Amino acid sequence: MVMFPKRKLVVCDLDGTLVDSVPDLAFCVDEMLAQVGLPPVGEDKVRQWVGNGVGRLVRRALVGQMEGEPDADLFGRCYPVFLELYAKNVSRNSRLFPGVEQGLDWMASQNIHLACVTNKAERYTLPLLKTLGLYDRFAIVLSGDSLTEKKPSGLPLLHAANHFELSPEDCLMLGDSISDVKAARAAGFPVVCLSYGYNHGMDIRDAKPDAVIDSLAELPAVLGGTPT
Repeated sequence: MVMFPKRKLVVCDLDGTLVDSVPDLAFCVDEMLAQVGLPPVGEDKVRQWVGNGVGRLVRRALVGQMEGEPDADLFGRCYPVFLELYAKNVSRNSRLFPGVEQGLDWMASQNIHLACVTNKAERYTLPLLKTLGLYDRFAIVLSGDSLTEKKPSGLPLLHAANHFELSPEDCLMLGDSISDVKAARAAGFPVVCLSYGYNHGMDIRDAKPDAVIDSLAELPAVLGGTPT
């Protein structure tokens, strides 16, 4: 396994890395479709479609595939319905992935600064973090609408590093998707990915992160510690 010197800051992605949010997203997608008389698509499809923002998720649900554009009027009716549904159900069935608490506990014990950088809008990010008991874990939380750019731009990662007056060499990105890998490369961060996340059904190893782990509980081994 690739090992890195101890990092001063670990930047964590949220959906697909720390939290399995697909059950709530799928519920809202299917409820939205029901309200306009369309059949449900189910959780398995939604699990393949997430990762590029809720606007793209709604478009994929309306056309039933990864690519393509729905009728503009239909999208205009459905998108606000989805937004309101998700605001009310953002943490209904979302859960931490196994090993997340162990990994976060270990980083806290090592006095590693933690930041959360997600493309999810703040109106959904903060309630989800608070409901799942994660909010106080992070010294800084950057949502998809916090800055002028979001991942795969490196800007949010560099903003987090600057918050602690650290250079990219002192930091690590922890994610699950090709967007996280691209953001890390743009910012000059090494990147470790979780194997179980949301990467449109593709093996995250194909994106060539610096390391891949199956659980956050394995992170101590990557950062030179002893697994919890």
